[in-house]
Amino acid sequence: MNFLTGVFYMLSVILLFAGFRVVTTRNPVHAALFLVLAFFSAAGIWLTLEAEFLAIALVMVYVGAVMVLFLFVVMMLDINLDRLREGFWQYLPLAGFVSAMLALEMTVVLGSRTFGLSIVPSPQPHPAGYSNTRELGRLLYTDYVYPFELAAVILVVAIVAAIALTMRRRKNTRYQDPARQVKVKREQRVRMMQMPAEKPSSTKT
Repeated sequence: MNFLTGVFYMLSVILLFAGFRVVTTRNPVHAALFLVLAFFSAAGIWLTLEAEFLAIALVMVYVGAVMVLFLFVVMMLDINLDRLREGFWQYLPLAGFVSAMLALEMTVVLGSRTFGLSIVPSPQPHPAGYSNTRELGRLLYTDYVYPFELAAVILVVAIVAAIALTMRRRKNTRYQDPARQVKVKREQRVRMMQMPAEKPSSTKT
């Protein structure tokens, strides 16, 4: 076993442990931190597979942006941990069934004649001027351009749906309408009040 194989197995063990702790830990902050560890382990595995662009993108996008947002939201919200644990045993059979199906699918894929570990050859060494970023872009915009555009449309629809679900007008919410503020005239901003003059009453001591 060479050095890269040992690093791959070590990072795989760390990734499996971090993923297991994400779904089993009780503290949401700890779960998010374990997810960060899982992302770093996956980035290390991609580095061993000579996919440097994907590894850097995973660290910068997910760890640097998405997970920071998750941690910010989790720490700002007052999450009731007891309520989160109520449905654990209720959904455990369904979760076990889904996990068993995923494990079966991975076994079938890795043990098949097309995608088996003994069928897929080891990656050949690349020349000095090879760029996996250029190769990834060529595949995305030539062979997988339609799935790529379809995924982009689905993400845009999901963003619009999330905004539409959260931007509900509430009766007790005070808000400003800039369009109405611009249309206001001078007479509507200032109102002159006519009050009769009154003399202060003199008091004798």
